[in-house]
Amino acid sequence: RDSSKRLSDGRTHSITYKVMPDYLAIGNDNDFVRVPMTPQAAQQIADHFGCILPTTKMVNDIYQNAATKLNPQPMTPNSNMTSNGYFVEHSNMIDSSIQNAGHFNGDLLAGHKKDIVITNRLNSNPGKVAIYGWHRPNGNPIQPLSTVHGQNYADYSHGVRLIQKTVMVDGREMDIEEVLRDPVLSELLSDEGAINNTSAVR
Repeated sequence: RDSSKRLSDGRTHSITYKVMPDYLAIGNDNDFVRVPMTPQAAQQIADHFGCILPTTKMVNDIYQNAATKLNPQPMTPNSNMTSNGYFVEHSNMIDSSIQNAGHFNGDLLAGHKKDIVITNRLNSNPGKVAIYGWHRPNGNPIQPLSTVHGQNYADYSHGVRLIQKTVMVDGREMDIEEVLRDPVLSELLSDEGAINNTSAVR
C-alpha cells in the first residue's frame, strides 16, 4: 500500500506498508478456512510475526487499493454466528465469490470481512474487541467502529489482517509503531490522531 498526503506540518509525506492479501486462515493453499478469533489470539499472532493489526483508516485504504473488492455476504444473525459451522460456511461463500470474480490468489482482496482493529477507543473501553469495516461497493462500511462486544467474542464476520511493522516513510525505513505515535506522521495511518498503544487488547 503506497500513500502520499499533505499533513499538518504543511509538507507532503509518503508511506509504503505491506499487508496480508487476505485474512488469516487455517489450512494450506488448497484447503483452508478463514478463522475469526479473539483480539487476544490475533495480537499474539501479530506479535509473533512482527506485525500489528490495522487502524480504521488503514482498513479504508486497503479496501480502496484492493485488486478485487467482494460484496459483503451477511448471514442470518443467531446463536450459530460464533460456531465453526458458520465460520466454514462463510469462508466457502467467500471462495465462491472469489472464483466468480476471477480473483488471483496473492492479489489484495477486501470487502468480505470486518477487521479487528487498533484504536484509541480501547483506552476507555478495556476488555472489548474493536471491529470495523465490511465495505459495501459504494465504499461505505457496514460496520462503523465498535467496541460493543467483549474481548472473548468472535463471530463469522470478523477477520484478522496483519500489517508488517517495517514501513517506508519519505523513502526511509521506520517502525510502524513509531509512525503511529508521531503527532504528524500518524495522519498517514490514523484518522483519530496519534495512537500510542498499538495493541488490540487492553
